[in-house]
Amino acid sequence: MEKIPMTAEGYTTLENELKHCQQVERPRIIQQITDARTHGDLSENAEYHAAKEAQSHNEGRIAELEDKLARADVIDVSKLSGDTIKFGATVTLVDEDTDEKKVWQIVGEPEANAKDGKISITSPLARALIGKAKGATVEVNTPGGAKAYAVKKVEWR
Repeated sequence: MEKIPMTAEGYTTLENELKHCQQVERPRIIQQITDARTHGDLSENAEYHAAKEAQSHNEGRIAELEDKLARADVIDVSKLSGDTIKFGATVTLVDEDTDEKKVWQIVGEPEANAKDGKISITSPLARALIGKAKGATVEVNTPGGAKAYAVKKVEWR
Protein backbone atom coordinates (compact mmCIF):
# COMPACT_ATOMS: atom_id res chain seq x y z
CA MET A 1 0.00 0.00 0.00
CA GLU A 2 1.72 3.13 -1.23
CA LYS A 3 1.65 6.20 1.04
CA ILE A 4 0.25 9.46 -0.37
CA PRO A 5 2.18 12.56 0.77
CA MET A 6 0.00 15.54 1.67
CA THR A 7 -0.01 18.63 3.83
CA ALA A 8 -2.05 18.86 7.03
CA GLU A 9 -4.33 21.35 5.25
CA GLY A 10 -4.92 18.87 2.42
CA TYR A 11 -5.69 16.09 4.90
CA THR A 12 -8.24 18.28 6.70
CA THR A 13 -9.91 19.19 3.38
CA LEU A 14 -10.30 15.49 2.49
CA GLU A 15 -11.63 14.71 5.98
CA ASN A 16 -14.23 17.49 5.68
CA GLU A 17 -15.33 16.25 2.25
CA LEU A 18 -15.67 12.70 3.64
CA LYS A 19 -17.82 13.94 6.55
CA HIS A 20 -20.00 15.92 4.11
CA CYS A 21 -20.48 12.87 1.86
CA GLN A 22 -21.34 10.63 4.82
CA GLN A 23 -23.41 12.99 7.00
CA VAL A 24 -25.11 15.28 4.45
CA GLU A 25 -25.15 13.67 1.01
CA ARG A 26 -25.85 10.06 2.07
CA PRO A 27 -29.02 10.90 4.10
CA ARG A 28 -30.23 13.32 1.40
CA ILE A 29 -29.87 10.69 -1.33
CA ILE A 30 -31.55 8.01 0.82
CA GLN A 31 -34.47 10.40 1.29
CA GLN A 32 -34.65 10.98 -2.49
CA ILE A 33 -34.75 7.21 -3.10
CA THR A 34 -37.49 6.80 -0.48
CA ASP A 35 -39.55 9.63 -2.03
CA ALA A 36 -39.07 8.27 -5.56
CA ARG A 37 -40.27 4.79 -4.48
CA THR A 38 -43.65 6.26 -3.57
CA HIS A 39 -44.15 7.37 -7.19
CA GLY A 40 -45.00 3.86 -8.37
CA ASP A 41 -43.38 1.58 -10.96
CA LEU A 42 -39.60 1.64 -10.38
CA SER A 43 -38.73 0.38 -13.87
CA GLU A 44 -39.98 3.62 -15.45
CA ASN A 45 -39.19 5.98 -12.57
CA ALA A 46 -36.49 8.45 -13.70
CA GLU A 47 -36.25 10.08 -10.24
CA TYR A 48 -35.53 6.71 -8.65
CA HIS A 49 -32.84 5.83 -11.19
CA ALA A 50 -31.22 9.27 -10.87
CA ALA A 51 -31.17 8.94 -7.06
CA LYS A 52 -29.67 5.43 -7.26
CA GLU A 53 -26.98 6.73 -9.63
CA ALA A 54 -26.23 9.63 -7.25
CA GLN A 55 -26.00 7.12 -4.41
CA SER A 56 -23.53 4.99 -6.37
CA HIS A 57 -21.41 8.05 -7.18
CA ASN A 58 -21.45 9.24 -3.55
CA GLU A 59 -20.54 5.80 -2.15
CA GLY A 60 -17.69 5.55 -4.67
CA ARG A 61 -16.38 8.95 -3.57
CA ILE A 62 -16.61 7.91 0.10
CA ALA A 63 -14.56 4.77 -0.62
CA GLU A 64 -11.99 6.82 -2.56
CA LEU A 65 -11.66 9.40 0.25
CA GLU A 66 -11.36 6.71 2.93
CA ASP A 67 -8.60 5.04 0.92
CA LYS A 68 -6.66 8.30 0.45
CA LEU A 69 -6.98 9.21 4.13
CA ALA A 70 -5.87 5.72 5.20
CA ARG A 71 -2.75 5.97 3.01
CA ALA A 72 -2.00 9.63 3.84
CA ASP A 73 1.50 10.55 4.91
CA VAL A 74 0.87 13.96 6.49
CA ILE A 75 3.87 16.26 6.31
CA ASP A 76 3.94 19.37 8.50
CA VAL A 77 5.28 22.02 6.13
CA SER A 78 5.76 24.56 8.95
CA LYS A 79 8.54 22.35 10.36
CA LEU A 80 10.43 22.20 7.05
CA SER A 81 13.19 24.61 6.08
CA GLY A 82 16.16 24.98 3.82
CA ASP A 83 17.13 26.45 0.48
CA THR A 84 16.49 23.32 -1.59
CA ILE A 85 13.06 22.78 -3.11
CA LYS A 86 11.19 19.71 -1.83
CA PHE A 87 7.64 18.69 -0.92
CA GLY A 88 5.72 21.53 0.73
CA ALA A 89 7.91 24.34 -0.58
CA THR A 90 6.28 27.50 -1.90
CA VAL A 91 8.32 28.56 -4.91
CA THR A 92 8.29 31.89 -6.76
CA LEU A 93 9.16 31.44 -10.43
CA VAL A 94 9.67 33.91 -13.26
CA ASP A 95 9.04 32.81 -16.85
CA GLU A 96 12.23 33.70 -18.71
CA ASP A 97 10.35 34.43 -21.95
CA THR A 98 7.50 36.60 -20.65
CA ASP A 99 8.87 37.76 -17.23
CA GLU A 100 5.56 36.53 -15.78
CA LYS A 101 5.82 35.76 -12.04
CA LYS A 102 4.06 32.72 -10.57
CA VAL A 103 3.95 31.30 -7.07
CA TRP A 104 3.40 27.54 -6.61
CA GLN A 105 3.27 25.32 -3.55
CA ILE A 106 4.31 21.71 -4.12
CA VAL A 107 1.68 19.45 -2.52
CA GLY A 108 0.31 15.90 -2.73
CA GLU A 109 -1.80 14.77 -5.68
CA PRO A 110 -5.19 14.79 -3.88
CA GLU A 111 -4.85 18.47 -2.92
CA ALA A 112 -3.33 19.85 -6.13
CA ASN A 113 -5.31 22.75 -7.62
CA ALA A 114 -3.69 25.12 -10.10
CA LYS A 115 -6.29 27.83 -9.38
CA ASP A 116 -5.12 27.88 -5.76
CA GLY A 117 -1.44 27.87 -6.73
CA LYS A 118 -0.89 24.26 -5.63
CA ILE A 119 0.82 21.77 -7.95
CA SER A 120 1.16 18.03 -7.47
CA ILE A 121 4.53 16.59 -6.49
CA THR A 122 4.13 14.32 -9.55
CA SER A 123 3.58 17.17 -12.04
CA PRO A 124 6.33 17.84 -14.63
CA LEU A 125 7.01 21.30 -13.15
CA ALA A 126 7.32 20.00 -9.57
CA ARG A 127 9.57 17.12 -10.67
CA ALA A 128 11.83 19.62 -12.46
CA LEU A 129 11.94 21.89 -9.37
CA ILE A 130 12.76 19.21 -6.75
CA GLY A 131 16.35 19.56 -5.57
CA LYS A 132 16.87 23.02 -7.08
CA ALA A 133 17.57 26.19 -5.08
CA LYS A 134 17.03 29.94 -5.38
CA GLY A 135 18.77 31.31 -8.47
CA ALA A 136 18.50 28.08 -10.47
CA THR A 137 16.99 27.90 -13.95
CA VAL A 138 14.55 25.09 -14.65
CA GLU A 139 13.40 23.84 -18.06
CA VAL A 140 10.04 22.09 -18.28
CA ASN A 141 8.35 20.45 -21.25
CA THR A 142 4.74 21.68 -21.25
CA PRO A 143 1.90 20.94 -23.68
CA GLY A 144 2.63 24.36 -25.21
CA GLY A 145 6.33 23.58 -25.67
CA ALA A 146 9.46 23.93 -23.55
CA LYS A 147 9.44 26.65 -20.89
CA ALA A 148 12.31 28.05 -18.85
CA TYR A 149 11.79 29.43 -15.35
CA ALA A 150 14.12 31.19 -12.94
CA VAL A 151 13.68 30.29 -9.26
CA LYS A 152 13.40 33.60 -7.39
CA LYS A 153 12.30 32.46 -3.92
CA VAL A 154 11.85 29.29 -1.86
CA GLU A 155 9.60 29.63 1.20
CA TRP A 156 8.07 27.35 3.82
CA ARG A 157 4.61 28.40 4.99
